[in-house]
Amino acid sequence: MQFTKMHGAGNDFVIINNLSGEIAAENYPVLARKLCARQTSIGADGLMIVTKPRNGGDYGMLFYNSDGSLGEMCGNGARCIARYGYEKGLAGETQRIETTAGLVTGERLSKRIYKVRLNDPTFIDLHRIVSAGGRFYDCAYIELGNPSIPHAVIIMQDMDTADRDKLRSIGRELRFSPEFPRGANVNFVKKLGDNELEILTYERGVEDFTLACGTGSGSAAAALTLLGLADGKNVRLHNQGGELNVSLSFDENKAWDIYLSGPTNLVCEGEILDEDLMLS
Repeated sequence: MQFTKMHGAGNDFVIINNLSGEIAAENYPVLARKLCARQTSIGADGLMIVTKPRNGGDYGMLFYNSDGSLGEMCGNGARCIARYGYEKGLAGETQRIETTAGLVTGERLSKRIYKVRLNDPTFIDLHRIVSAGGRFYDCAYIELGNPSIPHAVIIMQDMDTADRDKLRSIGRELRFSPEFPRGANVNFVKKLGDNELEILTYERGVEDFTLACGTGSGSAAAALTLLGLADGKNVRLHNQGGELNVSLSFDENKAWDIYLSGPTNLVCEGEILDEDLMLS
């Protein structure tokens, strides 16, 4: 079984091309759990399966978190898969990628910089009160696409000085908050200046902080723009793994045309020889 490993601003993925359909879909969760394990396999935040398109796209992308759960979509993953699709001859410099959350368009800006249009928000609540660690937080809750990707955005100006383990515990508790019926990715955000943010995301499915989150960056940029704390034009988001840029259109409590751009990196390609990998 051949694989490619890529990362976008530190958000890393294993990619498997299954256009032939040789791998049964019921084996995808097992593959994700096995291949994403950092101690015993390749290691990654998620697994992406390239599939045949069904609705007029260039190809399909199924995204699985490292715990084997199916994700609706992944912004950094979509940017990486857009580069993969271009370099493997699956699509041109502009492409249409079918995801579980809907159609995503990708664009090659340069050899390593790719831009994707994230799924439009289908639900926005700019002030949802949630509690964790004995404290209440006023967060913005945004769902992208349909079925949606849920994100909670919490402005925390003392994020840099907060104890990381305590922050992780807060993120874990909020991720499972009953205020978020389907769970949520939790994005802690610090405003650094005009259109410049620092962001740290606790991702469901990974169940820890990741070095970057594309849909989280898009949701954070949209939330702060709608709150009047950014203007929605080339918002710079400093993730632990690198900088991402977001631009969007908005009006009152609505946001659309959220474009995410940033770096991609081809890490390695090879053959999976795992003797413990048992697929039915």
